[in-house]
Amino acid sequence: MSFCRCLALILTALVLAGCAKGAPEEKARAQGGIYGADTLVTGSIGEPSNLIPILSADSASSDVAGLVYNGLVRYDKDLKLEGDLARSWEVSPDGLGITFHLRRGVKWHDGHDFTSRDVLYTYRVTIDPKTPTAYAEDFKQVQSAQAVDDYTFRVRYAKPFAPALASWGMPILPAHLLEGKEITKSPLSRSPVGTGPFVFKEWIPGQRVMLERNPEYYEGAPRLSRYVYRIIPDSSTMYMELKAGGIDMMGLSPVQYQRQTNTREFLARFNKYRYPASAYTYLGYNLRLPVFQDRRVRQAITCAINKEEIVAGVLLGMGQLAHGPYKPGTWAYKPKVAADPAYDPARSALLLREAGYVMGQDGILVKDGKPLSFTIMTNQGNDQRLKAAQIIQRRLKKVGIDVKIRVMEWASFLTNFIDKGRFEAVLLGWTIGQDPDLYDVWHSSKTGPKELNFVGYKNPELDRLIVEGRGTFDTEKRRACYYQIQEILAQDQPYTFLYVPDALPVVTSRVKGIEPAPAGIMHNLIRWYVNQ
Repeated sequence: MSFCRCLALILTALVLAGCAKGAPEEKARAQGGIYGADTLVTGSIGEPSNLIPILSADSASSDVAGLVYNGLVRYDKDLKLEGDLARSWEVSPDGLGITFHLRRGVKWHDGHDFTSRDVLYTYRVTIDPKTPTAYAEDFKQVQSAQAVDDYTFRVRYAKPFAPALASWGMPILPAHLLEGKEITKSPLSRSPVGTGPFVFKEWIPGQRVMLERNPEYYEGAPRLSRYVYRIIPDSSTMYMELKAGGIDMMGLSPVQYQRQTNTREFLARFNKYRYPASAYTYLGYNLRLPVFQDRRVRQAITCAINKEEIVAGVLLGMGQLAHGPYKPGTWAYKPKVAADPAYDPARSALLLREAGYVMGQDGILVKDGKPLSFTIMTNQGNDQRLKAAQIIQRRLKKVGIDVKIRVMEWASFLTNFIDKGRFEAVLLGWTIGQDPDLYDVWHSSKTGPKELNFVGYKNPELDRLIVEGRGTFDTEKRRACYYQIQEILAQDQPYTFLYVPDALPVVTSRVKGIEPAPAGIMHNLIRWYVNQ
């Protein structure tokens, strides 16, 4: 799985832009400020974990890496693959080989030439068993990889692999700085060197990450001189910073979008956007725990949750119900999933009785002397998730399930709880990519430490369908696999799929050149400029 495909691989803290608590002196006022007038300051709900892309799977790291590095290919504004570091490519007649022709004259940020050696190194280090990465599986499908010359790179696959081309959107790493060294100890994790439109300048922990424009970028230097991520873990603080001029861009909450940003003054200073996010929010269960190993319990929890109440009350209608891991309207999405449990508290109670639970005197279900109780963990700064958790808590109490809520700082949540499997249930989100392959998040082989199937879900039939779906170029055959996968997930309920939110970015009206498109608004960032 690759950054270009973004197939539910980035664990999201907030849908588009996060919000955080920054130092009060960090102001980028409308007429300049400490960063300069042609700087864009955005908020990040969490701090990056690692700026070597293959070593991280969180949105904060991905956001920064996406501006520092390039892949061989990328998605354009219409979500079609185009060349990035590869200027062109040919696919062999049997579909098993790809020859990439690389761009000449591309420089790493330290001045070294980009060549096929860098691509070959990135491939090799990604599949190296010693590299702790969640992204190796796509590249393990490669039978052979060859740097034919400095600007030609060729790969061949042993069998059809549908996501092959898109997988080369993985950010390419600098071989001259990493080859022969232990990647997990590289200083690039905090001071990256890429080929992208922005050059890493500084990272002040807990405050900001600053990037500066790359004057040598192959598409031309960005018009913005700097791009700054302020780390602000609270949406209310973020919104106050936006209004005060401390930041230029953020992702609004539904309440902010509908009720707090429609004044004439606000609309004169900012431009708001709205479109379906390529992400979904879910309640996931730690399937290694006995309480969640009974499918009837998971089904009962889903039946007790009124998703429509969450979309109406939390999103204010600015989103859709989620029925599985795909975005509504995409070709792999099944509009009607027969096995998807509807809101039905009576059925929830019946399922729990069948699972052996009886109502205790305190109104909490009990089995073998143990109450049916668990904690939902979610991340700080995302009010939507906290409110959704509170609605779920109230609904589950009605059927006799005791739920506690714990809100965690993002980096600690990932490192100390998700990565170590120290949780009962989580309320989180995944991005949804353009290719529907689900291997890294749902295949049973991906349940190890720091891998993306961290809930520990295992289903042999689902494994078979995932492999079958990625092993053919026939779209209809793939669609049939993904339709069946959605039915299996609906039956098993390893997650309760909750909602697909709308992205609600807001950007200062000083910034010009924004072109909304199917890919969102960030696709042409290098063409954004500040009207001075």
